[in-house]
Amino acid sequence: MTDSRTARGGKRERLVAGAAELVHRQGLAATTLAEVAHAADVPVGNVYYYFKTKDDLVRAVIDAQVGQVEAMLTAFEELAGPAQRLTALVRRWEQMRELVARYGCPFGTLTAELDRRDDGLDLEAARPIRRILEWMEIQLHNLGHRDARELATALFAGVQGGALLASALRDPELMSGQVRHLQRWIDTLATPP
Repeated sequence: MTDSRTARGGKRERLVAGAAELVHRQGLAATTLAEVAHAADVPVGNVYYYFKTKDDLVRAVIDAQVGQVEAMLTAFEELAGPAQRLTALVRRWEQMRELVARYGCPFGTLTAELDRRDDGLDLEAARPIRRILEWMEIQLHNLGHRDARELATALFAGVQGGALLASALRDPELMSGQVRHLQRWIDTLATPP
């Protein structure tokens, strides 16, 4: 959930970052390997040195997304408690509200685009979302909720629903409003019954 233009590094890393940004902004089908090479400032022939197929590159993008999720969740562990961690998570989408309103959630859009496939890449694309859900469930369990899995699903559905509406209507304020609503809900979840 970072701007890949600031992520330089080696050729492979630049190719993955360029692919992630292009796929998010224009979709997988519309993204060519030549465009990825150009975005990464790498000769197009070098793409095949690192990735034999476009699907291999997509797998690397998914791995990078999982890495971003892990880094984000690790940073949240420094916060005082589960409610603060959950609030920080949902605020992440508000921080990206302009990008989300224009292109959707980076995780959700790739997962939705690959969902029609049945070659395993569809399931791999959901790895970042599954990891976030697992982490949310742990936080909600730590708040004392026996139905932590269901609550995590509802909370993440709220985030993704806000992202979908903000993108469909090109209105970043919809994402902000949904985040405020979810923050209030997290506050009620943190209050003992």
